[in-house]
Amino acid sequence: MAQVMQSRPRGRPRIDRDDKQAATIQALDRGIQLLRALAKESKATLSHLAMRVGMPPSSAHRILTTLERNDLVEFREATQEWTIGVETFRIGSSFIRGDKIVEVGVEIMKDLVDQTGETSNLAVKNKDEVVFVSQVETLNPVRALLPTGTRATMHASGIGKAMLAELDRESVQRVLHAKGLPELTHRTITSPEALFDDLDAIRRRGWALDDEECYVGMRCVAAPIFSSLGKAVAGISVSGPTARMQDEVLPELGAKVRQAALDVTEQTGGVRPAGDR
Repeated sequence: MAQVMQSRPRGRPRIDRDDKQAATIQALDRGIQLLRALAKESKATLSHLAMRVGMPPSSAHRILTTLERNDLVEFREATQEWTIGVETFRIGSSFIRGDKIVEVGVEIMKDLVDQTGETSNLAVKNKDEVVFVSQVETLNPVRALLPTGTRATMHASGIGKAMLAELDRESVQRVLHAKGLPELTHRTITSPEALFDDLDAIRRRGWALDDEECYVGMRCVAAPIFSSLGKAVAGISVSGPTARMQDEVLPELGAKVRQAALDVTEQTGGVRPAGDR
C-alpha cells in the first residue's frame, strides 16, 4: 500500500527572498501607511494625510473609503476629518491578549508602582526600536505618560538600552547602522563609544538609566525581560520627573525594577542568559 505523505501546515507559501519585495501588494502597503500616519495625527483631513504619506488625494480617498467600510477608520462629516476606527482597537487588542509577557506584566507593574510611586511601562523590541505596549500610571500629579503603541529609539530609552546591553558589540553596531544616534535632547548619547561605555555600565549594575535622554526633565530606570531562549525580548521600567528620581534613589529603584523584570521572566517561562548577574 502506498504511504500517503502528510504535508506540514504552512502559514504562507514558499517564496524566495528576492521575490518578497515583488510580492508586496501596493494598495495594502499604502493602506498601512495611511493607518500609521492617522494614528500619529489622531485626526486629519484628506489633503493633510495624502501629503503626509506622499500619494495623490484621490488614491488616498479610495483606500480610506475601503478602510472605512471595514471600520478601521471613521470619517467625521462635521469637521471633514478622518480618525482611527474601533476595529483597529480590536485588532491591536489581540496582540495584548496573545502576549503572555503583557498579561503577566500588568500585575507586576502595579506592584512596582506601589513600591516606587512612579509610572511603570512595559515595551517590546520591534524592528530595532522599542514599542510601549502596557502602562500603569502613578497617582502623582506630575508623571510620565506614554500612549500604548508609542515607538522609541533604543539608544535614548531606558528599556531600549537595557535590551541593547544584552547584545554583543556587532549586533549593537548593526542597530546603530540601521537607526543611527539621533539627538532627542541635549543629554542624548550621540557618540557610539559613549553608548558602548554606558552599555558596559548597565551590564555591571543590572539596570539601565535614561537620564533626560528622551524627554527633558524625565528619568527612566529599566531592566530587560528574557525569553525561554535567554534573549532580551522586552523590558520593564519606572519613569518620573528628575525632581523625584534623584541620584540617591536610583540604586534602590534599579534593584526593584530589576527584580520586577526577573519576576516577569520567570513567570513567562523565560530564562536569564548563562552568567547573567
